[in-house]
Amino acid sequence: MPDSLLAPAPRAPGPGDRRGDVHTVSDQMARLMRVIHALKTAVTAGGDSRERAAHVLLFPLVRLGPQRQSALAEMVHADPSTVSRHVTVLVDAGLVQRVADAHDGRASQLVITPAGEDVVAAMHREREALFESVTADWSDEDLTTFGDLLERFVGDLADALPGVAATLSRPTPEKDR
Repeated sequence: MPDSLLAPAPRAPGPGDRRGDVHTVSDQMARLMRVIHALKTAVTAGGDSRERAAHVLLFPLVRLGPQRQSALAEMVHADPSTVSRHVTVLVDAGLVQRVADAHDGRASQLVITPAGEDVVAAMHREREALFESVTADWSDEDLTTFGDLLERFVGDLADALPGVAATLSRPTPEKDR
């Protein structure tokens, strides 16, 4: 990815200009997504990117316990067929196992294995080491403030998802003509 795509965009008008501040947040979020994509590319270079992509499914299994595959797909906002392929990778790698659902014997739940828990712990350490390095020159107050604001932003963005999905699926006046 060219460095120019990762460079910051020119700043919008100064503080107190809400529209300019929203523009800056929008630009920086787009930049953040490009940087994250570049990080993912760097991390999976030379490795099995399919397995690394599947690892995202391990986090809710650690946090919430056994889940049906369909529930997991909803949690990670992914297509069920994609999740199915990822689950196959995780089962084959011994990171997840399928067990009969206690409430419905026809269904199965996905349970993380000790090896899967080890992968999650390693990914946490890897991610935290990166963020420790990136924020090494930040004051404790800046880091706390950023963490609090980021948590608030991600929560508000997650809360907005249902409305965004409804808006995007609604026909626009141009489509009705």
